[in-house]
Amino acid sequence: MKKIVSLSKRRGFVYPGSQIYGGLANTWDYGPLGTMLMKNIRDSWWTLFITQRRDMFPLDSGILMSPRVWEASGHTSTFNDMLIDCRNCKLRTRADHLIEEHFEEKKEEIKVEGLSSQDLADIIQNHGIVCPKCKKIDWTAPRAFNLLFETNIGIVPENQSKAYLRGETAQGIFVNFKQVVESMRPKLPFGIGQIGKSFRNEITKGNFVFRTLEFEQAEIEYFFDPEQDDWRKLFNSWKDKMQTFVVDELGIDKAKLRWRKHTDDERSHYSRHTEDLDYKFPFGYKELWGIAYRTDFDLKQHMEESGQDLRYLDPQTNKKLVPHVIEPAVGVNRLFLMVLVDAYTEEEKRTVLKLKPSLAPYVAAIFPLLGNKPELKEKAKAIYDKLQKYFSVTIDERGNIGKRYFAQDEIGTPLCITVDFETLTDGAVTIRERDTMAQSRVAIDKIVDYINDIL
Repeated sequence: MKKIVSLSKRRGFVYPGSQIYGGLANTWDYGPLGTMLMKNIRDSWWTLFITQRRDMFPLDSGILMSPRVWEASGHTSTFNDMLIDCRNCKLRTRADHLIEEHFEEKKEEIKVEGLSSQDLADIIQNHGIVCPKCKKIDWTAPRAFNLLFETNIGIVPENQSKAYLRGETAQGIFVNFKQVVESMRPKLPFGIGQIGKSFRNEITKGNFVFRTLEFEQAEIEYFFDPEQDDWRKLFNSWKDKMQTFVVDELGIDKAKLRWRKHTDDERSHYSRHTEDLDYKFPFGYKELWGIAYRTDFDLKQHMEESGQDLRYLDPQTNKKLVPHVIEPAVGVNRLFLMVLVDAYTEEEKRTVLKLKPSLAPYVAAIFPLLGNKPELKEKAKAIYDKLQKYFSVTIDERGNIGKRYFAQDEIGTPLCITVDFETLTDGAVTIRERDTMAQSRVAIDKIVDYINDIL
């Protein structure tokens, strides 16, 4: 992880947030290459799950919503973590994370999701779990802490009203369900999907961008009639689509994935059945993508709180029903981290990000063989101008060509295109492939086709 964090900062993928002011814990900024990689991951998800499906509808709901939304959904009362403080050094951490890390160091597994504050306190006491900072045992009792970020709306302080930054994008889908149905007239089953920022005021334990205060979610709420469709078949179908996306679209090693079913204790209050697709990060198997059968909980809660009729009218039978929901929800930042981790490769003389070509920030880099020869630079610029109409490409004239190759390898660029003196006479370039380092001579007018074949 240290090597990946270092590479990310050095090469412009991810920067520490507010660094010139000493930083702000658990915040990160995405640099030029990170922004492009995130966009490619986001676009890949959007294309497969929204654009290419006739039964999906896109949405972009607001970050700020009525506080009644979060009261109805149960977030103001149940969206909590158990925090604990070291009285000696004042370290504050999540009780469940403290316990899990203690057992991970002992190469043992323990599941603490859903345990009460007293259960957590008993485990910490019975196993003599020390503070990771000062190595003493002097803990406060675990206590619940709500994860919603509070803010205020209004200019004059005495007239301000409390609001929340959204803790998930899902509620924006539920509160817009009726309007989507009335404007688009979809037939069940159908889904509504969106990508957007969510915020959770939680204590995190590092691990780079795995868990942060601000993150991006890609969520789908798939609505269906439980009398017409078996939720288990829909659930398993979505599981297959999720794993296929990770393996085929993101190019991830399938051997590092596993499915894990939530226990009754850890399952969220709204869910009848939940499973996680876990990925083996350097810090262990952790949740990448969750899928939950939320039944009709959310729509019913919002019907009761708002007084609005959110039932669906079947145009064929005139039957009214509250649809049930299956929700595949993923943090795009976690997809980003997984892609970096899976692609990071150390070879004898170079470090390579073996990104799937369609995800790489740059598909190709164009080099003039010598950076001080105007005729080579001019030809390289002409090729760059041609290719950038179709692909994300860059041009590099710095240093010797060997160092340029390795710099592009480190940021995951699949192809390097070199313009040499022969190019000026034969109209061809040398194309080097990242993973094999094999080189091919390709005519300039065939480069676009060559790149498309790679993609």
